[in-house]
Order: sequence, then C-alpha cells, then structure tokens
Amino acid sequence: MIEALGFGFVQHAIIAGVLVSIATGIIGSLVVVNRMVFLAGGIAHASYGGIGLAVFLGLPIFLGASFFAVATALLIAMLTLRHKHRIDTFIGLIWAVGMAIGIVLIDLSAGYNVDMMSYLFGSILAVSRADLYYMTGLLVMIMGVVGLRYRDILAVSYDSEYATLRGVNVPFFYTLILVLSALTVVIAIKVVGLILVIALLTIPVYIAERLSNSLSTMMLYAGGIATLFTLTGLAVSYLYNITSGASIILVSSLFLGLFLLVYKK
Repeated sequence: MIEALGFGFVQHAIIAGVLVSIATGIIGSLVVVNRMVFLAGGIAHASYGGIGLAVFLGLPIFLGASFFAVATALLIAMLTLRHKHRIDTFIGLIWAVGMAIGIVLIDLSAGYNVDMMSYLFGSILAVSRADLYYMTGLLVMIMGVVGLRYRDILAVSYDSEYATLRGVNVPFFYTLILVLSALTVVIAIKVVGLILVIALLTIPVYIAERLSNSLSTMMLYAGGIATLFTLTGLAVSYLYNITSGASIILVSSLFLGLFLLVYKK
C-alpha cells in the first residue's frame, strides 16, 4: 500500500477524500440539525440531471451538476417554505424527474462511452487536478460563509422562531443551507457517488453529534471522522480492488456499528 502513494492518481484521491470529508462534515452537520436529510437526498439524485446536461452540452461535469443541483435546491427551498404539508410529494417528483432528465440526455449524447456508473457509486481514483481545484475552491467558500454567518446559521438551525425575533432572515439562511448542501453533494459525487452521498453526510455527523455539545464542535468532529472513514475506505478499495464509494460507506457503517456497541451514553 505504501508504494501506491507514489502514484499521482492515489495522491489526488487522498487529497480529494480529505477535502470532501471536511465539506461533508460541515454541511452534514447543518443538514442533520435542520432535519434536511430527505431534502438533501432529493437534491443528490436530481443532480444526475445536471450530469446528463453537462454530457449533452459538452460541459465539465462539475459545472453542469452544480448548476442543476443549485437550481434544484432553490426550487426545493421555495416549495418547502410555501407548501410544507406537500413537500414529500414534491421531493419524490423532483428526485424522479431529475434522474429521468439525466438518463434521457445521456442517451441522446451520441458517442459518449464513459461509464456513468462512476457517478452513481463514485470513482475517487479518477479525480483530476482540475477537480481538486474545484473542490478546494468550494470548501473555502463553504468555510467562509459558515464562519462569517455562524451565529445566524446557528440561530436558524436550532430555533427559527427566536431567530426571526432577532431579525434574522430565516428563509434566506434556510435557502443558503440547501444551496451549500447542493454544492457539497456535487463534489461528493466523485468520492462516493450520488446514490451513497447521503450516508457520508449523515453517518460521521451522527457519531459527532453524540460526542459534542455544540454545533461548531460537531462540525469539527464530523470532518475528522469523515476523513478517517474516507481514507480507510479508500485503502480497503485499493487493496481489494472494489468500488471506492461502496467501500467508504461500508467502512463508515462498520465503524458506526462498533460505536453504537461501545458508546452507551
């Protein structure tokens, strides 16, 4: 395994794993605290439409997926704020339509032979230098936004009524969290794929939540735990030649099971 560290694609995979783990630790904490897991799942699956759009138009995959995911997040935010009692129906519809659009556009893209399964289940060993630049830029943006508006985000996440009384624009920050979730989902697609991304957003956060007593601590722990899971899963994937995304999630699930057996608090 040590000799593999000399390969450029392995180095890229490790860097990508760390970047995505930190991003999912931060955003995953907000997703869980705000009870947005189902919404994030809808965004993740709908983003396949953006992958299809990028393939059809010949655009970079991250660009097409980001555009589509953000548009989906804005639509979900609008529907959630206006029609809360029907949100499960809307999410199911958006989920299905997004994936259908992606499949149709890919079918219409003549001569495209890349294995699309890599976007469903991840292909961290195929991360390019350009992908790393995108991931780094997005992580810096996430940390900057969360750091600058942490108090407002904290208030909205735990007590939206109190936040409203304080004059905080709750709909804006609610929408902002969804948009950041959408962008995080997009970069996580390379690591675990859109099918498994919700597990990476929730498993480390669940453990971190049990170990912490504040949102900031939860984010810090979740990022570290996600990094451990991702790098361990990557090593297992390399050693046994199995799909990286599935390996990372299975490792995460195993650690979660051990945690639940040991930690009884």
